[in-house]
Amino acid sequence: MGAPTRHVDILLIEDNEADINLTIAAFRDAIVQSRIHVVKDGEEAIAFLKRTGVYTEAPRPDLVLLDLSLPKVNGFEVLEEMKADPKLKTVPVIVMSGSDREEDQARAYRLHIAAYVVKPPDKDKYFAAIRSVKELWLHSVAPPPKENDASAGSP
Repeated sequence: MGAPTRHVDILLIEDNEADINLTIAAFRDAIVQSRIHVVKDGEEAIAFLKRTGVYTEAPRPDLVLLDLSLPKVNGFEVLEEMKADPKLKTVPVIVMSGSDREEDQARAYRLHIAAYVVKPPDKDKYFAAIRSVKELWLHSVAPPPKENDASAGSP
């Protein structure tokens, strides 16, 4: 019997429908089985991550793709919530942002993101950037171990 099939839950936090569709398409042929869960604003993202409201059964994501400019609660606030929560702080976050501002990048890295990708304005280049993220994170990088909720707070 071979190794168990690796399964990855990805949370895409993005309000732009075109970017959502491109991201889903870019991950479609991944060798690793992945499920992409989409939320379109920061408030919904926090509810998904903290499993509140309609998201009580939401899976703990293995990877978060985060846009910074979101309605209701911005991406930095989502990051701050994640990094303050012992159950969420080890989940890798890749910022996918239209902002190439150095201060945004520095602030995001201070909040311990795994990577910052500036969204290219060209659709094909954006697709290629997402494919690169997929290749690295699903095919090359060892993911952090899944923590069960009971042990997440212990040292």
